[in-house]
Order: sequence, then C-alpha cells, then structure tokens
Amino acid sequence: MSHRDSVTAPPEGFEATGSTAASPVAVMEDRRRRLFGIQCHPEVVHTPFGTDILKNFLFGACDCSPTWTVVSIIEDAVAAIREQVGDHKVICGLSGGVDSSTAALLVHRAVGENLTCIFVDHGLLRMNEAEQVIDAFTNHFHVPLVHVEAQERFLSKLEGVTDPEQKRKIIGEEFIRTFEEEARRLENTRFLVQGTLYSDVIESGTRDAARIKSHHNVGGLPVDMDLELVEPLRNIFKDEVRNVAAELGLPDNMVWRQPFPGPGLAIRIIGEVTGERLEILRRADFILQEEVRRAGLYRELWQSFCVLPAIRSVGVMGDSRTYAYPIIIRAVTSEDAMTADWARLPYELLETVSNRIINEVPGVNRVALDISSKPPSTIEWE
Repeated sequence: MSHRDSVTAPPEGFEATGSTAASPVAVMEDRRRRLFGIQCHPEVVHTPFGTDILKNFLFGACDCSPTWTVVSIIEDAVAAIREQVGDHKVICGLSGGVDSSTAALLVHRAVGENLTCIFVDHGLLRMNEAEQVIDAFTNHFHVPLVHVEAQERFLSKLEGVTDPEQKRKIIGEEFIRTFEEEARRLENTRFLVQGTLYSDVIESGTRDAARIKSHHNVGGLPVDMDLELVEPLRNIFKDEVRNVAAELGLPDNMVWRQPFPGPGLAIRIIGEVTGERLEILRRADFILQEEVRRAGLYRELWQSFCVLPAIRSVGVMGDSRTYAYPIIIRAVTSEDAMTADWARLPYELLETVSNRIINEVPGVNRVALDISSKPPSTIEWE
C-alpha cells in the first residue's frame, strides 16, 4: 500500500523496522524468507551511512563474502580475456586516459605480444601527455606501441572551423580514418580493445554484441571494421578502474588524470584552432595544473583547466600597451559530472596562477575565473 512515493503499510509477512516522518515504512524485512526492502538511495554520496547500509545488507543479511578485490578483478579479467581471445592478434586505441590504458594493460597481461596499441597523437593533448603515454607503454610496460604523429593532419582539417560540433565531428572522423589506416597495416588482427565501463553499459541501456557499429567520441571507434570487441572493464566503475590501474603499476599522473575530452584542447579554444593558440593554451594549462597540484588540490577537483577565447583585449605590460588573448580558469567539484559546482580555489592560488600565466605565456594579458555551476552552465565551454 503506497501513497505517492512512500510506502504506508508493509505487505503480508513483512515487518516495518525503520521509518521517518515522511515514510512510515522506510525499511522492512521478512526474516523467515530473508527478504529485505529499503526506500532510499544508499548508493549515493549524500546519503548518511549509505555505505554502512549496503555493507550490513551484503555481509549481514545476505551472508556475502568480500572477495571482490582489486586482485580478483585483475585475475578474473585476465582469465576472461584469454578465454575470449586465445592466440589471436589484438589492437587497442590508446587515448592517454585511465580507461583505455588500464584496459590495454589487462589485455597485455593476458596475451602479451599479441597486443599492439595504436596511439594517435592528434596534437590536441596537454603538455607532456603524449610523452607520458609513450614512456609508460614503451619503456616501462614494454607493450608494442605504434605512435602516429598526426598533428599537422588534424590541424589542417580544423583550419577555419569555429563551430564546436563541427570541430568534434572533424576530429572524430579524422581519428577513425587515422586509426583504420594503421590498424590495416597489422595483419591477422581479430579483436579490438575498448575501455567500456559499467556506467557506459547502464547509460546505453542495451549493448549490440559482437561488431563495432559506430563511435561516440574520439578514441572510440572505427566504423565498419570487422573486429570483435574486448571490454575487460565493462563490469566495474571508474573508482575501481583507478584502483586496478594503480595495482597494475600505471603512473600516478595517468591513474588520477582528471577527465579530459576526446577532442582535447580543440574545444577549449573558443574559435578557430591554430598552432599558436594551442601552444598558448597548452602552456597556460600546464601552469594551472602545476600550481593546483602544488596546493594539494588536484584530486579534490573533478576538473581544472584553462579556456582560450579567440578574442583580444587591451592590456599594459611595462611601458607598452598590449592587445592579447585572455585565459579563463575553469575548476569544478563533482561526483559524477551530471551536476557540478564551481570550485572555491584559494585567492593565493588564483593570484599565483594569474601572475605566472601573464608573465610566462607570451600572447596573454588577462586571466579570468569562471564561477558558474552546472546547471545552468556545462563543465566544458564547447
């Protein structure tokens, strides 16, 4: 028996064991049949003692054992990959993010030299990120890696383009074409690794099983290639992926890398993407990241980054007037990116970042702070 969204009386055989003013039957149980019910969301962050509720249910009511550990996740994933792939060749598209990197390391542990990673460097990453990926996979993990330097190819395609959706489409299509060209050089390849998470599975509702049909962003996937998917992360969430990545030895700067869009810096330049603007934004963003880390705030923020609007404003440097770009600082806190609040960065940090960017990055004479939340704004500007 219910009224709106509250249960007012338990069903036959159940006893109400918890209530609130608004919900007479917030918790109920039928101990004889070992059935339990709760009307709340214990899994969400803002529910007090939500984790304790889940623990009591799993380990008390259900007598489950806490055997789902990082080590067991890795062992199960490696066994499943070996069973699926056998002795066939596998390729993986690396983006530099923790998802694709972790998926690649799991597959490499399972199949060794039968995996080849393809890293398409579109020139839209942040400073030193391409080098970090190459160093980690080539020198540390010794994973076969094809490094495709495609910076000029992408820049030429983006020339004159200002519309953000057109940017995304161009980058996505060019990524696919580049990936396909490299993949076809590798003979007898049958499988493609994808860093699908359980959250992706939930959001998509259903999955088309074996073949690749389309892509949803950069790094995501060649169309019309007759390859079967290997998705070793599809049963776990982002926090578990980070734990697995750390256990596998991925460097901290990759494990804890803040979310970064597939189109990269191209959608953080508001206007046409040029080599000059990319260099300015890359240097400004590096300073922001360096100072946020120095302040011990990097892992407290969901994202922190710089935006470069392709406009110029008047400034004064020394005895001269300048006509240069502004840089906008964007930093947010969030649990899932569905909503986000602008981060209250310390004034001292903002002062240091502003002074360094203006003094160290040629072409910038003004720094602003974005203090809008989501909604109504989005986290990214484009």
